[in-house]
Amino acid sequence: MMKKIFFHAFPLLIAIILLFGSVAAVSVLQKKDDATASVNSKIDNSAVSQASKSNTKESSKNSITKGNEMLAVWVPYMSIDMTGTDRNENTYRKKIDKIMKNIHDIGANTVIFQVRPFCDALYKSDLFPTSHIITGVQGGKIDYDSLEIAIETAHKYKLSFHAWINPLRIQSKEIPEPLADDNPYTIWKNDDIKENDRYTFSSGDGIYLNPAYPEVRKLIIDGAREITENYDIDGLQIDDYFYPENGGDFDKKEYNSYKKESGKAHLSLEEWRQENINMLVSGLYSAVHEKEGCVFGISPQCNTDNDVKMGADVFKWCAYFGYADYICPQLYISESHPTLPYKTAAEQWRKMTTQKNIKLYFGLALYKIGTDADSGTWLLKDDNILSQMKLGREIGADGFMLYSYDSLLDTAAAKEVAAIAGQ
Repeated sequence: MMKKIFFHAFPLLIAIILLFGSVAAVSVLQKKDDATASVNSKIDNSAVSQASKSNTKESSKNSITKGNEMLAVWVPYMSIDMTGTDRNENTYRKKIDKIMKNIHDIGANTVIFQVRPFCDALYKSDLFPTSHIITGVQGGKIDYDSLEIAIETAHKYKLSFHAWINPLRIQSKEIPEPLADDNPYTIWKNDDIKENDRYTFSSGDGIYLNPAYPEVRKLIIDGAREITENYDIDGLQIDDYFYPENGGDFDKKEYNSYKKESGKAHLSLEEWRQENINMLVSGLYSAVHEKEGCVFGISPQCNTDNDVKMGADVFKWCAYFGYADYICPQLYISESHPTLPYKTAAEQWRKMTTQKNIKLYFGLALYKIGTDADSGTWLLKDDNILSQMKLGREIGADGFMLYSYDSLLDTAAAKEVAAIAGQ
């Protein structure tokens, strides 16, 4: 009888031994990541928990567009600005129809439409004030749903629609002015709760949300969820505005508090900022994936050194599951750039993107055509963008995004835009 029990139990014992052996091996290999995760749990248990639920299995649907190659156009808030018009619904509809038609006519299949530039909303929101881009003053009243109209129009022209949000920016160079009474910044500054006075910070000529606080990250993540739950979008994208590029000690109090709590195991200031952004990004990824078929993308700066200084852990986002469905570095550089040529940067991002489920797109600078940017190197040829697209395909890009919409109409870019449309 004992022999029979041992015979049947033996495979199970072997499996248990192998399991513990593999766990130990992984533990050794990932010692640094585990230590960071432990620190993260002290910073924000709720965000890590939420992200881990989504990261337990990979998404079975990661199709960005119906075609084999992405060709998108960014539509920034400046292109949507209703200044100089009567701001009524009919005028807005005509404006949006023209935008979507022009994007469709060059052969693009996707629009990246900015819906939150300044801690505000170009849509109906319970969390952020109405954008001054639509109403003329932040928090103004609007009797139509500007985002719903944009989505319907994009889909009419067979364009996938990605809502683009700026996660941290509240104000830049006093734009917008004034901030609405229901802007989170204004609410926090005017209430009697001292703890939330640090939820924002000023740096240089800007005001930003402070991602060191779980409450702030939750606001941004809930804002994304508000869009995905209420609108028929195909994707959501965040841009390259993370921590200010000029660094500074605007979050010295938060960092010192974190160090005191963590003891000797604390991260450096740069690493700590990256982990704050990582928790925000993973939370956004999880929230977006609650909507079936909706994808989450990030468009960081081209220069990875700058990204890291701003808290954008691009190397991790490109290598690990659970941060993004696509990465679109802004390769706004010419092929003959004096210090960082297009091919060099493109190949770097291709090598970095090792996570098999992440699409890699290249952001191209349509706005630099015909200018003397990058030491005049954009003037050396008249097929800059098409040439970069061809080179990008050779390198292995999954598609391209053009910045920005207004440049489609620029006479200096007309020849190159026609070449893109005719390929």
